[in-house]
Amino acid sequence: MTELLGAGDVRRIAAALEVRPSKNLGQNFVVDANTVRRIAAAAGLNDDDVVIEVGPGLGSLTLALLPLCAGLHAVEVDGRLAHALTPTVEAFAPDEASKLRVHHADALRVDAGDFDPAPTALVANLPYNVAVPVVLTLLRRLPSLRRGLVMVQSEVADRLTAKPGSKIYGVPSVKLAWYADSRRAGAVPRGVFWPVPHVDSGLVAFARHEPPDGDVEAVFSTVDAAFAQRRKTLRIALSGWAGGADRAEAILRECGIDPRTRGEALDVTAFARITRQRKSPN
Repeated sequence: MTELLGAGDVRRIAAALEVRPSKNLGQNFVVDANTVRRIAAAAGLNDDDVVIEVGPGLGSLTLALLPLCAGLHAVEVDGRLAHALTPTVEAFAPDEASKLRVHHADALRVDAGDFDPAPTALVANLPYNVAVPVVLTLLRRLPSLRRGLVMVQSEVADRLTAKPGSKIYGVPSVKLAWYADSRRAGAVPRGVFWPVPHVDSGLVAFARHEPPDGDVEAVFSTVDAAFAQRRKTLRIALSGWAGGADRAEAILRECGIDPRTRGEALDVTAFARITRQRKSPN
């Protein structure tokens, strides 16, 4: 039987390890067992799923996920926490401990070859300062990932799931849309964390789909250029990328896009089309 960590358990384990949450590592530990149960349930895991959890910390979410999946890769950059995770799982969920694989590593530096079996779902309370690059990096490097549920800063959750035409639609929105369909999956109040952060959190659920036709790096370069001058029209914003404003206008018109359009009006397939057109002979 699995026993989840309560606030007293979290503080006791942290004290035994002489660990204080690190602001530099974006560490905010969930101390409310009901919140952990809700997140684990919302992940929608199957018995054959292999989870990758980034930043497991003291193991609160890890313990809730293990009974719901076939295996779990915990990626933890803090060596003290990485080495303590297995003993915690053995103490609180001895029947599930064999499913756990702990990786003392930076999630931005891992690759598919680091994980056996291959992860199928990302479920994590992500450090606020690296949440977007972690999600995008893992989707790029781990083609086995089919879906995920991540907890991030509430404003980041809004940006990741924003749709074209929204005031907050931008680079993170488009790049996540390249890989997956996404949606807001709930809110998490700041009071369930230790230490209590200055912002609320939100859950983002995503499901991978086939990307548009095109080279991801080339398309992402187009996206970066389009939003580098957010209030500029695409004719101006893409001028450096295209080799001049006139060339940018020509590419846009060839794609059926008004050059006066701004980047926030286009979806990811339009950016892929613009990128392909740039390479096409005139």
